[in-house]
Amino acid sequence: MKAGFEMWDYIVFIAYAILILGVGLWVSRDKKGHQKNAEDYFLASKSLPWWAIGTSLIAANISAEQFIGMSGSGFALGIAIASYEWMAALTLIIVGKYFLPIFIEKGLYTIPEFVEKRFSTNLKTILAVFWLGLYIFVNLASVLYLGGLAIETIMGVDMMYAIIGLALFAAAYSLYGGLSAVAWTDVIQVVFLVLGGLVTTYLALNTVSGGEGMLAGFSKVLDAAPEKFHMILDESNDNYVNLPGIWVLVGGLWVANLYYWGFNQYIIQRTLAAKSLKESQKGILLAAFLKLIIPLIVVIPGIAAYVMVNDPAIMANLGEAGMLNVPSAGQADKAYPWLLQFLPTGLKGVAFAALAAAIVSSLASMLNSTSTIFTMDIYKQYINKNADDKTTVNVGRISAAVALIIAVIVAPLLGGIDQAFQFIQEYTGIVSPGILAVFILGLFYKKTTNNAAIWGAILSIPIALALKFIPIAVFEPWMHQMGITAVLTLIIIMVMSNIQNKGKDDSKGIDFGTDLFKTTPLFNLGSIAVCILVTVLYCLFW
Repeated sequence: MKAGFEMWDYIVFIAYAILILGVGLWVSRDKKGHQKNAEDYFLASKSLPWWAIGTSLIAANISAEQFIGMSGSGFALGIAIASYEWMAALTLIIVGKYFLPIFIEKGLYTIPEFVEKRFSTNLKTILAVFWLGLYIFVNLASVLYLGGLAIETIMGVDMMYAIIGLALFAAAYSLYGGLSAVAWTDVIQVVFLVLGGLVTTYLALNTVSGGEGMLAGFSKVLDAAPEKFHMILDESNDNYVNLPGIWVLVGGLWVANLYYWGFNQYIIQRTLAAKSLKESQKGILLAAFLKLIIPLIVVIPGIAAYVMVNDPAIMANLGEAGMLNVPSAGQADKAYPWLLQFLPTGLKGVAFAALAAAIVSSLASMLNSTSTIFTMDIYKQYINKNADDKTTVNVGRISAAVALIIAVIVAPLLGGIDQAFQFIQEYTGIVSPGILAVFILGLFYKKTTNNAAIWGAILSIPIALALKFIPIAVFEPWMHQMGITAVLTLIIIMVMSNIQNKGKDDSKGIDFGTDLFKTTPLFNLGSIAVCILVTVLYCLFW
């Protein structure tokens, strides 16, 4: 087995790159006699079918954080990290049934735009600035860093050059084409992502079994590392701080999931671009089913790598290549890139294309959403209220380019972070509870006032920081901190709203009938199936 790329690997990867760029630029072209307007660029002309929405949601979500970061967490703590994926499937059902109908009815471009309609321009601007900072300095930078780490590990390319290459690849079609280019290329990206991920899983388990196949390999992994197959961790487990047992099911992880899937611009934007609400809900349902299989391609390889590293006989058979960039307890994020070294020629190119697809599709989605928020919520609000469509689209492209340049500069500074997936979740969790509280009450509690929402969003951050640094054992798991912060923020906003309006409904409270939340039989049956499958998975790996 050779550690580097060979000719067929390069051919496969180059073919993938040409395909993505070709499709991206093809769908980006302006129709004859029609100049791209804001709806075309930011919402793909509101023409996306359900299957494009579902695959694009997954492509936007699955990135280097999952392939590398979640595999690293699989190596370090096991199948328990799959809670993020399986509970996300349930969260998507909630978003599709209760959040999307309101967002689509109001014809939104951005999530901050909802805040303006429900509360005020001031609160919208506060949240828009927050999201711009989060996307550029946390999301874009971390995806570029983890992608650069993978390329450096697999191909030996200097990390800085790898980061620049990924940035240019994502920019090549997303800056020009907008959401339409991002969403349609995502359909192809997901095919590479799933097939390449399954190839890596198969080869890893086949190696563990000594060539006896994937099922035999899985059985051996179960026997060799049974401690890695517990969804609910005991308090004695070293990783309880990151995944605090039963509280993962009933506590703070709901805050992270509802915030991410319900009120995150680069996720929710493709659902706003649907042909109709029913089409959007079908896309959500497809994404929920896809989330159930993601741990197979991102978590199981990490556990297999753990078994391989701790089995002298397997390591001896891997030869010199097995000694390069070996993952360890302190460098768990090397697990997935390390596994890719052992794939046969050609398949290594496919698996690497899958990883690149995950990285580039997420970068493109984040760039498009960053430019949408800046252009629609900052530029058109404060700089040029009368900007025409041509100017709006050009500003979107320029702002995306500037965001990408900043992220490229910041990305190398993230070096030294282990289990990056957990790191990102933990520090996003400082601000997400307050935002979630503002949105949940803004949607469903008519008494919520603008002043109460602003104070709730502001106070949630010192509350989260206080809980993080108070030396009390019960507050140590950061999911507890997130859940408690969300509850306290909800209470603060509700109490302040009732004091301010003396118990009366706010003038901007949302009126809706129960008919708004009626869903099709297909959505209902699909939702029941997802709930049953998640229950079965938790019973199997409790």
